[in-house]
Amino acid sequence: MIVPEKGAPIKAWTKGVQLEDQARQQLLNVAQLPFIFKWVAAMPDVHWVLARRSAAFIPTKGAIIPAAVGVDIGCGMMAVQTDLNARPAGQSEGHSHRHRDGLPHGRTNHGGRGDVGAWNEIPVRNGEIWQTLKPRYDAILEKHPKLDRGNHSNHLALWERATTSSKCASTKRRTCGSCCTAFAGVGNRMGSYFIEIARKDMQKFFITLPDKDLAYFSEGTEHFNDYVEAVEWAQDFARLNRHLMMEQIVGAVRASGELRPFVAELKAINCHHNYVARERHYRQNILVTRKGAVRAREGDMGIIPGSMGARSYIVRGRGNMESFMSCSHGAGRAMSREKPSVVSRLRITCA
Repeated sequence: MIVPEKGAPIKAWTKGVQLEDQARQQLLNVAQLPFIFKWVAAMPDVHWVLARRSAAFIPTKGAIIPAAVGVDIGCGMMAVQTDLNARPAGQSEGHSHRHRDGLPHGRTNHGGRGDVGAWNEIPVRNGEIWQTLKPRYDAILEKHPKLDRGNHSNHLALWERATTSSKCASTKRRTCGSCCTAFAGVGNRMGSYFIEIARKDMQKFFITLPDKDLAYFSEGTEHFNDYVEAVEWAQDFARLNRHLMMEQIVGAVRASGELRPFVAELKAINCHHNYVARERHYRQNILVTRKGAVRAREGDMGIIPGSMGARSYIVRGRGNMESFMSCSHGAGRAMSREKPSVVSRLRITCA
């Protein structure tokens, strides 16, 4: 535990894991805020990311910090387990490359000619899902028309990282498929937009903070309500995005003709690791921000992904009250994605 001179304590599950000085200072800055509920919880993969902290759980009462949620709103994982026998690592990579051909890859060529980062013709299924999201999106735009730019519906089922792999830990040695999504489009616009509004609000009300990225909205204010509406919509977009992506991945693998008919059983669905929600802890209703952290109530299924080829783990929550029922979400990002992952250290801690 870290006990600062002022502010809330910090409980850090970092035994055997280096806690960078920058990350430590960011945690101390967060702990100084007057609306922190009980303590800040740092996950084993806590790391410094630009001007924001990552792999932390921030419980608040009466306020919300947009930059703590970040711009990858609803970024997370989804996995299925099949009844196919697991193959040695590497043998399923051909399927991984083939299913990518049927999914957008994110913006290329700076969005210019030859861009393959969005659907040219939105599939019928995607259009149906978009229609369930569109009314709320339009309502948000009525209040904040500056958000009406860039991609949205044509980024549903946007591929960022998706694998069909036997690397998911399983005593039955079954092949698992997993996908990860993060948004640099509509979620980024909403996150960046409200982060800037929060900073302006701090200036307007002469509120001094140890870090400008700790700018917040007080509960009950118009901007608080608008942000919650927008972030909940973005989280739903992310959840449905993963669902569509997984449908298309499984469909592409089945259509390849190289595998026998198989069953794909949902094992962990829409495991957000950048989001905000209302939860009840210690008999109090609070706002919780998990930035690079996964909800781990007792029995909850989750995914701790590896880093670019490293093993991923399907885990089950233990409901640890002191971590506010949270666990790590994978490898730290102080290093580039090509560097070795620390996920293997986290298996015992978070499984």
